[in-house]
Amino acid sequence: MSRWQYFLRRILMSIPVVIFGTTITFALIRLGPLDPVSAILGTQYTPEAAAQIRSNLGLNEPLWSQYFEFMYRLFTFDLGRSWVIAPGTSAYQLIEVYAPRTIWLGFWSVLIALFVGIPLGFYAGLNPNTSSDYLASFGGIVWRAMPNFWLAIILVTALSQLGTWTNGLFAWQTWIVRTNVVTPPALGFFRSPIEGFLSDPAGWLESFLRATKQIAPAALVLGSASMGNEMRIGRTAVLETINSNYVETARAKGVSGRSLVWKHIFRNALIPLVPIITGEAFLLLGGSVFVETVFAINGLGWLFFNAAINGDLPLIGTLMYIFILILVGTNILQDFLYTVIDPRVGYDG
Repeated sequence: MSRWQYFLRRILMSIPVVIFGTTITFALIRLGPLDPVSAILGTQYTPEAAAQIRSNLGLNEPLWSQYFEFMYRLFTFDLGRSWVIAPGTSAYQLIEVYAPRTIWLGFWSVLIALFVGIPLGFYAGLNPNTSSDYLASFGGIVWRAMPNFWLAIILVTALSQLGTWTNGLFAWQTWIVRTNVVTPPALGFFRSPIEGFLSDPAGWLESFLRATKQIAPAALVLGSASMGNEMRIGRTAVLETINSNYVETARAKGVSGRSLVWKHIFRNALIPLVPIITGEAFLLLGGSVFVETVFAINGLGWLFFNAAINGDLPLIGTLMYIFILILVGTNILQDFLYTVIDPRVGYDG
């Protein structure tokens, strides 16, 4: 079986998973306690008005009819319109507004986890039982143990009071560019990055720096747990790889230290990290409700939370469908990375 046949098979096998996930989603939002009619009417609730809205929304239709309509719309990407959060606004428009903030947060969170956690873990594994190893391991445990919401509150407080604590010598709000500690990132440069840079390089750079600074504290909080986890697992993977027979054989043959690290240790130590990286990348890109709320990022996590507590059924279904597709795609990407990193992985399974 060729690589492309293998991945085509994986895609076909993922279709029942998507159907099952969306079916469970429909059952939870339609058979659960959510009542969008009460959320829409609020204090103006009357039995007559409720009956009219239920009829308009199709909630009086048989459950099987609602299910097939729900599934048809999702699989044809007719994502419908919000009922409660932004009545009449299409889900596409809401996702277009909120998704870039979560993507921007997830992007920097993943970078922090990858380019800080993994190098520190590998360094600790290559230098076991040293002061650097103990410091990195202790730091990873501490970062991993701190709850995101607690660390977010502490960081907001510290950055807000930094100017007072230093008697005005350094304030986060005025450092590099003027921003607030708690604010949604300004992502205007996202819409046309090349055209914006060519027309006004200085303005584009300032906008980029402002958006990066606005998201940096939240990204540090969200990426910290993953950073500590990848550091710990990376250290363990390196120690196991160093003590393997093929590394001992390569060392006995006189392979140089640099070549030994990059060609034998580094690549093989990445294998157990693949499911960790891809799994946590999904969680980071999905955003964190607590972190987005504390830092007022107002991304997809915040949108999903508000849709859930207000019973905005079309929006909940749309966001869950998107999250399911991302999760399935991440699993397929994980299989692909396995075949790239470890050529011994076959395509017959």
